[in-house]
Amino acid sequence: MLEYFGVITGLIYMVLEMKQHRVMWIVGFFTSLVYVFVFFSAKLYADMSLQAYYVLISMYGFWLWSRTRKQTKNAEQPASGNSILYKHLSLPLAAGILLSMLVVYFIIYYILIDFTDSPVPMGDAFTTAVGIVATWMLARRIIEHWYLWVVANLVSIYIYYLRGLYPTMFLYLCYALLAVGGLYIWIKKGNEIDGKTI
Repeated sequence: MLEYFGVITGLIYMVLEMKQHRVMWIVGFFTSLVYVFVFFSAKLYADMSLQAYYVLISMYGFWLWSRTRKQTKNAEQPASGNSILYKHLSLPLAAGILLSMLVVYFIIYYILIDFTDSPVPMGDAFTTAVGIVATWMLARRIIEHWYLWVVANLVSIYIYYLRGLYPTMFLYLCYALLAVGGLYIWIKKGNEIDGKTI
């Protein structure tokens, strides 16, 4: 029952993310809280930890997006409820993100191999490392986060299939498709903002 609740709120979260509505952070908070327990039961410890991270970054994202909205209004930039603001990833930041993902991946993989009974340590570590970075990029409104979500969601589908989490597998299939749609919407309807603004 808990897993189905997570699926429903997860889909709502993704639709709100596509529209860049800040309420998504509140919905995401509850979705992640539910999945802490779902993934613990499935022995997906890195994914469980990732959901705990999502709970915390949901508060940060809501605060940051609320602050950005006030700043853009003061600067007379488009910040209406329907406006989508984004920035692109710079080359130095991309290098830093890639390095961060690799470090996080190897740390998580080592922990899973040596200290847990995780049945899929490589996949669990990979999706967790990518998810940590992609969510931080989302909070900063970096449009390239969508590419990371497509990859992470496709890998997650296979992991959840192996663990018999079929409703969650369906959720992540929807996430992968919606990530493609989200990228399209942000490009088509969004306003690119100077990196210093958001």
